[in-house]
Amino acid sequence: MKTAYELAMERLNQTAPTVKLTGAQKKQLAELDAKCAAKIAEREIALRDEIAKAAAAGDSEKVEALQQQLVKERKKLQAELEEKKEPVRQGKR
Repeated sequence: MKTAYELAMERLNQTAPTVKLTGAQKKQLAELDAKCAAKIAEREIALRDEIAKAAAAGDSEKVEALQQQLVKERKKLQAELEEKKEPVRQGKR
């Protein structure tokens, strides 16, 4: 007797089968991940320094604005990463 999870996975594989990636594709995806992680870390360091300065000055509005900017930039970079990864996954790169 199969569990509901197993049945759901079977249906998922019928509609969208999993794609096997080659070693080169995995390497490209890992490089893209590393570059994105570096960009995110760079922005976090820069903005966290500005946040600390604003907090020390007692400017809570600026602190909040910088934190929101950090979140937006992280989401933007992650979205760009996914856009770059998709052609690699499809084998078009």
